[in-house]
Amino acid sequence: QVQLVESGGGLVQAGGSLRLSCAASGRTFSSYAMGWFRQAPGQEREFVAAIARSMGSRSYADSVKGRFTISRDNAKNTVYLQMISLKPEDTGVYYCAGRSSRTLYELRISETEYAYWGQGTQVTVSS
Repeated sequence: QVQLVESGGGLVQAGGSLRLSCAASGRTFSSYAMGWFRQAPGQEREFVAAIARSMGSRSYADSVKGRFTISRDNAKNTVYLQMISLKPEDTGVYYCAGRSSRTLYELRISETEYAYWGQGTQVTVSS
């Protein structure tokens, strides 16, 4: 089992940048596929980005393509979400998620396919 703790959220003006981090416990982080999801007030949680065990396999929601970058550092047991050109519609609670993966390139974009979740970190983008 892995525990996930997000950090790096905050208040930023439109056009600004933030980098979210998700630190994982345990020694098997490299065997997990990871994802970021977000939930805006009054809305359902939605997929943002995913990364496979291999850094070469990544996926993004259309709404964040070209602005967000997901990456991972297995030596630090951490996955990141670099966000630039932030918009007010990016506001929400951002959650890190993980699932054990047997393959290097497996990606998952459905939240139902992730077994482990962090507590979330708030991102607020002001206009």
